[in-house]
Amino acid sequence: MNWLTRLFKKRGNIDYSLLFIVLFLLAFGLVMLYSTSSYEAAAEYKDAAYFLKRQAVFTLLGLIIMVGVSFIPYTFWKKISFLTYMVSIGLIILILPFGLEVNGAKRWLALPGIPMQLQPAEVAKIALIIFSAMFIEKLGRRNLLSLKGFIAPLIPALIVAVLLWKITDNLSSAIITMAIVMGMLFVACPDYKRFVAMGASVAAVGAGAVWFIVNSADQNSLDFRGERILAWLDPQAYAGGKGYQTIQALYAIGSGGMFGKGLGQSMQKLGFIPEAQNDMIFSIICEELGLFGAVSIMLLFLILLWRFVAIASNADDFYGAMLVVGVFSHIAVQVILNIAVVTNTIPNTGVTLPFISYGGSSVFFLLAEIGIVLSVARGLNAEEVLER
Repeated sequence: MNWLTRLFKKRGNIDYSLLFIVLFLLAFGLVMLYSTSSYEAAAEYKDAAYFLKRQAVFTLLGLIIMVGVSFIPYTFWKKISFLTYMVSIGLIILILPFGLEVNGAKRWLALPGIPMQLQPAEVAKIALIIFSAMFIEKLGRRNLLSLKGFIAPLIPALIVAVLLWKITDNLSSAIITMAIVMGMLFVACPDYKRFVAMGASVAAVGAGAVWFIVNSADQNSLDFRGERILAWLDPQAYAGGKGYQTIQALYAIGSGGMFGKGLGQSMQKLGFIPEAQNDMIFSIICEELGLFGAVSIMLLFLILLWRFVAIASNADDFYGAMLVVGVFSHIAVQVILNIAVVTNTIPNTGVTLPFISYGGSSVFFLLAEIGIVLSVARGLNAEEVLER
């Protein structure tokens, strides 16, 4: 156990700026969560702090995990990367016989003895980051230039994305998992022409799908995703259905003005925006803290992402850099998608705002990812410690 003692003594450099930003976002998230959810919690659970208490517990557990993971040499994850990938697939498949249905969606698992509903999609995101970092490092930059080498890391991500889409009916998480790996490939592969071509292709397919839905002869037969697209294009026409949440969110944003109505003074959270503490919490931030508060939070996320870039650029090896790039991609994509949905820039996809929206699985695994980034920042090396 001598090596274990030395491992915990060798703390390296702590990135205090990254740690401060994460802690501030968590604290801000808890304050906004209470402000946003207190009315609904009091009405439904007879306890205004119901959601706050649960999120505080998950946040505390996540912080403990973050600290623990930060002490683990990041090279350890390379050794179990395939195992984590297979476990994530197994958890997704377990949804079929053991999944819990919440709000019409079967996306959660109840773990025995643990007061938390686990969302396998969150496990899949961190597992893909760990596995893809190993895969991309093994391929190397030179092999990524070939078409075969470029496609190879996308196949494991595609398998997970399809399983999430078909088993949990969670298209947004499927998109995020693919975006994470694409972000890692974008940094690892110097041939950017492929990404321009792929981006143009995706945009063309998306535009074609929107055109088809808009010009569909029988719009009443469309599924809920088709209805969301129609509501995105004309929320007022679907104010009584799929466009209701979007319209209420836009009311909240518009009424906030420059400096907002004041913390706790939102009107839209009083039953107008359903479950506002989830993916629509940014609209309440805009209403209570105004444009100033919204821009401040976006700037904090930008600074957080800048710290990721700095850590990845100075990582000891390519694997460590890829781990940080994976976390960067995950958080960046979710922040962009969430704000885009709330402002009706894209159709509603049900993506939460990292560290701020309500969700135990989300904050727990996000903090585990931050722990990995802190480990890379420390520059710990497992082989060196174990050999001493």
